[in-house]
Amino acid sequence: MALEWVVLGYAAAAEAIMVLLLTLPGLDGLRKGLIAVTRNLLKPFLSVVPFCIFLLMDIYWKYETRPTCESDSCTPSEYLRHQKSIMKSQRNALLIAAALVFYWLLYSVTHLVVKVEQLNQRVERLKNRD
Repeated sequence: MALEWVVLGYAAAAEAIMVLLLTLPGLDGLRKGLIAVTRNLLKPFLSVVPFCIFLLMDIYWKYETRPTCESDSCTPSEYLRHQKSIMKSQRNALLIAAALVFYWLLYSVTHLVVKVEQLNQRVERLKNRD
């Protein structure tokens, strides 16, 4: 199951980098290319949503079937393994949340940047008319 988390981590990192590049000032020369690349990648990145839902269900299933380690019924090694399992689940849930938030941000920022570009083109056309 580690491969799924690596893929999700790379997808979240790619989304974060694209959001960062779209929002950085001073990249006007690259902006049109970045917008085109980002718009073309939004549909493939939409597959992150069902993938995250699947992984969230996996975390829930592991949580429900995890043996409990309460009071003195566990050895120290079992207790440590139980705590590590809980920490991994929490880390993976944060990764899922980050991937979903970055996708939403990427979609929203791309939409806004495209809208701004269209409005700038309208303003230029109106200036050229007069």
